[in-house]
Amino acid sequence: MSNKLKNNNTTATTVGVQEPAQVLSVNRWKFIVWLFIITIVMLFASQTSAYLVRRAEGNWAEFEIPSIFWISTLVLIVSSITMHLSLQAAKKNENAKLKTLVAITTALGLVFLGMQYLGWQDLQQQGIYLKGNPSGSFFYIFTGLHMAHLALGLGILIATFIMAFRLKLDSSNTILVEVCATSWHFLDILWLYLFVFLLYFR
Repeated sequence: MSNKLKNNNTTATTVGVQEPAQVLSVNRWKFIVWLFIITIVMLFASQTSAYLVRRAEGNWAEFEIPSIFWISTLVLIVSSITMHLSLQAAKKNENAKLKTLVAITTALGLVFLGMQYLGWQDLQQQGIYLKGNPSGSFFYIFTGLHMAHLALGLGILIATFIMAFRLKLDSSNTILVEVCATSWHFLDILWLYLFVFLLYFR
């Protein structure tokens, strides 16, 4: 009788205790970069909306976008490819290849920034300045904001290169490279969106 009662109590205790639900964990660096991306998307969505509203009001000067912006766009696309290859190299423990590809991506990012600056100089030769007609002001603001965020992306790239140089990145520790790749691909896509937008609605 006592054994039966004990078994019943054990069963009741087992039924009454519930296993704690598993909480889905997200890497904090991935969370930060996605929060960063969402913030930037909201920022540029508001800016492009303001652009369209102001353009509809009239007094809108049209100008030719310097050809160097086309070249810089191609440079950024190539850098996105090398960034993708960098991640693949990290997953395969190809550290030497990883360092080379990250260095190339960083160099291409710097070339892109330099070309954007030269593009601004070309605009000034056309008489388009930050202060003046709203069309030119918006162009400088869009490209300037993108350049600022790309500079942050370059900071992550440099950190990735330093970690690879110290042999602290391998197939079991690719978080930094993944975060770097995600942010860099996003900045590439963002620029393509802005460039097409400015071409179509200039």
